[in-house]
Amino acid sequence: MIFFIQSLKEKNESLFWFGLICMILAVFFLILTRLTTTQVFQINAWYKPFKFALSIGIFSWTMAWYCHYLQDFNISLFNWTVILLFGFEIVYIALQAGKGQLSHFNISTPMYSFLYTMMAFAASLVTMYTAYIGILFFAQKFPDLPDYYVWAIRLGILIFVIFSFEGFVMGSRLSHTIGGPDGSEGLPLVHWSRKFGDPRVAHFIGMHALQVLPLLAYYFLKDVKTTFFVTLLYLLLAAFTLYQALSGKPLVRY
Repeated sequence: MIFFIQSLKEKNESLFWFGLICMILAVFFLILTRLTTTQVFQINAWYKPFKFALSIGIFSWTMAWYCHYLQDFNISLFNWTVILLFGFEIVYIALQAGKGQLSHFNISTPMYSFLYTMMAFAASLVTMYTAYIGILFFAQKFPDLPDYYVWAIRLGILIFVIFSFEGFVMGSRLSHTIGGPDGSEGLPLVHWSRKFGDPRVAHFIGMHALQVLPLLAYYFLKDVKTTFFVTLLYLLLAAFTLYQALSGKPLVRY
């Protein structure tokens, strides 16, 4: 772990520090879930900024590592795109949590509607930039890296992009629950609905292909064909959970 942190800082110091700040904020927000009683949809309001800060921190560190492999890539522009746009998201989500109000799906006033639109724009822009990086991974050759690892990165980015844009399924409905109201009983920590369909499950699984597939390929699979097979299974899992959500069925009902 210490070697990873040292290497990451050397590869991309800007995203290293931004990711570290996100991780620290995630811990702080998690502590606030125990110290405060402010709620949104019967759930402590600080769980949302906790999840976003953690996810953005992991994304920042992941892309810092991958982008180091690219040739002739303007890493500084990508760094500041991530830092400014995702920094805005975390700040706004935290401010709304502190007020006990929605950040996503909040169109109750013109200002909130504008800020929600800006969050969607920020996430879309970072996703499109990541898609461009995926294209570079397909276009470039990496003779010093194992083929199975490179393919896992390529496919991980592809699935990440697809299921990042799956977020518009929720955005178009102004809800993350299908078949019932937001705020129904959910699973611990993630709060995915235990009664109704929840597209956040597929969103989570698909987006974290960015980390899961390369890690599996590099440390365990060590074969191109096996990597493709496991990727197919992973994609089917994400697609099935999306189908299940759209059908109004929860991941786990109890």
